[in-house]
Formats: sequence, C-alpha cells, structure tokens
Amino acid sequence: MRNDPVEEGRRWLRQAEEDFKDGKRARQEGRFHLALFLYQQAAEKALKAYLLAQGEEYPIATHSVDVLLKAAVAYDGDFERVKKAKRLDQYYLTTRYPDALPGSVPAEYYDDVEEATEMEGLAAGVLEMVEGKMGAGC
Repeated sequence: MRNDPVEEGRRWLRQAEEDFKDGKRARQEGRFHLALFLYQQAAEKALKAYLLAQGEEYPIATHSVDVLLKAAVAYDGDFERVKKAKRLDQYYLTTRYPDALPGSVPAEYYDDVEEATEMEGLAAGVLEMVEGKMGAGC
C-alpha cells in the first residue's frame, strides 16, 4: 500500500529539518566538512519532501539539489528564488571522501566558517520555502 503523498513528504521534511539542525551544531563546533554535507542533505531531503507531496514517485533518483530545484520549479515558479542553493551540490562527495580531495582529507580541507555560514543560509532558504509550501497544503 502506497503512503499518502503529503504525509510521506512531511516525513522527509522532518528529517531535512533534523539534518539542518545537526549541520548548525557541526558548524558551531568547527566541523565544517560535516556541516556542509548536512546542509546539502537538508536541502536535498526538503526538495524531495516537496516533490513527494506533489505525487512524484519514490525513489527520486538523484542527489542533486540543482536537478531537484528544477523539478520543484516545474510545479511552482517560486522555487526560482532559492536557485543559488544548487551550489550545495559541490559538498555531496568532497565533504566525505578523501579520494575527492587529492592530498587532503575533508576534515582538514574544509576550514572556512564563512563558507559554512553561507551554505547554511542557502539550505535555510530551501527549508523555509518548502516549509511554507508544505504548510500551505502543497
């Protein structure tokens, strides 16, 4: 039996919100690689939440915030306002795997509080957009 699309979307949104909170804590602790990854995850899961609530079939076979944003724009042009969040895609792999950063490891490579703070803002924009749309009953 298939789950109700809106309820499934809300379930994904709850996890996106938790990932975002964990990202904030990681940033505050100076664990920027982890914060950046969690911000990417929060945006990805929030966009998937919105798309699932629109009736998209699971699994949505991408981890790209850019691709998910384009799909969301097809439903609602307001998502154009958060299109800069596509920059979060650059943190999906490089923040986790040493082979993505020749000569370094993510825990040492990512050390810029301003970068993490900026990406937090991009992820927050996506979450706020999705929360607003989902709160409006999709």
